[in-house]
Amino acid sequence: MAFAASLPHASPSLQLSSSLLGESLSSPTLFMGAPLSFSPSISSGKQSQLMQKHIVIISKKISGLEEAMRIRRERELRTTKPFRRIPPLRRGKVSAPLSVPDHIPKPPYVTTTLLPELSSEAQIHDSGGIAHMRTACELAARVLDYAGTLVRPSVTTNEIDKAVHKMIIDAGAYPSPLGYGGFPKSVCTSVNECMCHGIPDSRQLQDGDIINIDVTVFLNGYHGDTSKTFLCGNVNDATKRLVKVTEECLERAISVCKDGASFKKIGKRISEHAENFGYNVVKRFVGHGIGTVFHSEPIILHYRNEKPGFMVEGQTFTIEPILTAGNIECITWSDNWTILTADGSLAAQFEHTILITRTGAEILTKS
Repeated sequence: MAFAASLPHASPSLQLSSSLLGESLSSPTLFMGAPLSFSPSISSGKQSQLMQKHIVIISKKISGLEEAMRIRRERELRTTKPFRRIPPLRRGKVSAPLSVPDHIPKPPYVTTTLLPELSSEAQIHDSGGIAHMRTACELAARVLDYAGTLVRPSVTTNEIDKAVHKMIIDAGAYPSPLGYGGFPKSVCTSVNECMCHGIPDSRQLQDGDIINIDVTVFLNGYHGDTSKTFLCGNVNDATKRLVKVTEECLERAISVCKDGASFKKIGKRISEHAENFGYNVVKRFVGHGIGTVFHSEPIILHYRNEKPGFMVEGQTFTIEPILTAGNIECITWSDNWTILTADGSLAAQFEHTILITRTGAEILTKS
């Protein structure tokens, strides 16, 4: 669960290769509309006739190439499948929070609706703590995988919330989002242009939607946090690419993590990959330390930065980049949780909880 924190000008000298016209044409006057002129030595008799015939042949070849390119463009336009424009996200009806059995231990923040402050204490564990983190994160990963199987057109996000809630409490765990700062549900479901913190409601998923499901469980006194963006039905290729690149950003960020590595490498690696595909990285929401506390230091910035700090063996934190197909400005609904892109562009997010080791990082929420 995220913590809020010109095309270059073409050269004037063009050349068509022999593979296209059967011979090389290097004179720019043939393509720039400049008049053709000939010297007196070749402007009469047989030489002149040969030159004029040669020009006619070249002109026909160029016209033929232009016509072939025009036909190809028209064919591509006819065969390209138009994709349905998804209407803007609208708030559905939010049902009452689900109950949790009394015997299940609950995190301390559920006794108040106030948003907890970020803990300044980094989550660094001994062998016992690491074992508990692995157990909590393994459950979170299984729950998320199950939630993904429910994603299909006509299913409501409220139905996903109910199923996730039941699986978590059946495992003897507590759904960490429930009651966190007054959050009314057991999971975050962020659809299409929703960046994060979407509240499950009565809205049915539509064919072509994307949905990020963010699962956190509290088990044996430890939190495990993970999220993934799922495709609903027939999703167009452009949206699939956004989702794929976002997941790749997370993978590349994790690859630079190890004991002694600088935290700023995470943002650099994510930004480089996102920019290669023309996407923007949301700055407002960050990763965080996690363990016995839901949100703690260190703050993990997903964009280029000069924030000091180094990773330590035994430390656990989340990396959870959000990428948008448009700009990164956002708006917040009146529920004070749901965050949408201001321009209505799609957003995708992936998240893992990782454990820093001497030589790398163990993905605790890997399924």
